[in-house]
Amino acid sequence: MKKQWAADMCLLFVTFIWGATFVLVQNAISFLEPLSFNGVRFLLAGLFLLIWLFIFHRPQLKMWNGSLLLSGAFMGFWLFSGYAFQTIGLLYTTSAKAGFITGLSVVLVPLFAFFLLKQKPKANAILGVLIAATGLYLLTMNGELSVNKGDVLVFLCAVSFGMHIVITGKYSSQFPTLLLTITQIFTVAILCVTSAFFFEDWTQMLNGAVLQKTEVWSALLITSLLATAFAFLVQTNFQKYTTATRVALIFAMEPVFAAFTAYIWAGERLTISAFAGCLLILLGMILAELPISFSLRKNFLSTGK
Repeated sequence: MKKQWAADMCLLFVTFIWGATFVLVQNAISFLEPLSFNGVRFLLAGLFLLIWLFIFHRPQLKMWNGSLLLSGAFMGFWLFSGYAFQTIGLLYTTSAKAGFITGLSVVLVPLFAFFLLKQKPKANAILGVLIAATGLYLLTMNGELSVNKGDVLVFLCAVSFGMHIVITGKYSSQFPTLLLTITQIFTVAILCVTSAFFFEDWTQMLNGAVLQKTEVWSALLITSLLATAFAFLVQTNFQKYTTATRVALIFAMEPVFAAFTAYIWAGERLTISAFAGCLLILLGMILAELPISFSLRKNFLSTGK
């Protein structure tokens, strides 16, 4: 019982980190462009986990092969897509709204699992999707019945993260988790840096004046070491001590923490309609996840989440 309680508290702390990073990232990308920010973030996280591998899991190095690299790269593509859409979307929408919309990845998983893995969704999952979709409408629609560009981008982020969860469920049992995660993290770093070279002023990644700004270096340290590398290590170490249902409920708290930290640190406010939408999305997330096996998500990383 003590181990389960400790595991729940550690996973809840990781979920809080993921939710809190929405505000940090939004502040940082006003100085360092989105793809450049993610490139530095994931490079730092990958280097940290690589050092961890060499120090504590050196024998696993022999297990690296072509199949693992291809699988990790495919996972990394969807992870890159998710973070790219999310970070760019934060330029045009609020942290609180982005947190809840990103959380829709949880209710999208049953749909993707049905089409890609032929896993039929349970009735509760279907109900959860409908409730969350209603919440998304209330959250993102303004008085003119139009959708904010940032909301659309963050929704595409949720689609990408949902795909990443499904793909992770497919490959996580076939290869060592640490090697697979290192591969996908470096894939994200390479894709971000490459994209920044073509679409952004990539020299800002090497600009000391930019990197020395408190908003930038603090966000990079927290998101790379805590929200990515540390979160992965904590999740894989403690999840075995608690139940799938409890972990699902804990992870469903991420958008709540996003809204809470946005309220405390950024002074963001939600309208009554948007607040009702948040509640419906949270309810849909819980309903959709409870009847589904958690195996698809057991090795999924957040970001800042």
